[in-house]
Amino acid sequence: MPTLETATRTDSGLASQLRVGVMRLARRLRNERDPENPLSTSQVSVLGVLFRHGEQTVGQLAAHERVQPPSMTRTVNSLAESGYVVRRASETDGRAVLVDLSEQGRETLLADRRRRDAWLARELKTLTPDERDLLRKVAPLIERLAGS
Repeated sequence: MPTLETATRTDSGLASQLRVGVMRLARRLRNERDPENPLSTSQVSVLGVLFRHGEQTVGQLAAHERVQPPSMTRTVNSLAESGYVVRRASETDGRAVLVDLSEQGRETLLADRRRRDAWLARELKTLTPDERDLLRKVAPLIERLAGS
């Protein structure tokens, strides 16, 4: 049986190790969410898209999240009913509806991010300076892989 060191020397071994590590970190970060926050992971993700990219149509949100528009419509309806997003008619296309963060949505998203960032920052302090420097170099690569 190959050792972990041997396995990561191949692209498939590296892929496997990255998949496991990234998934475990993502799960751990999800567990750091405020238990009082009623939003699902997918709802928080939609708020994040709106925060990063500004107002979007339901179709654009669906494309960002890689889901079907009817599914995104249900998510947006739920977020709007709870006051996390607002909808308005497009000024350039009377058929289009734009979705944007409400102040409540922005505050909820930022509080969620602060909580998870604080946990991760504490964990990063347990690493050596060289390990943190290496992560600074790797982080953009992981982001690029995630965006492909």
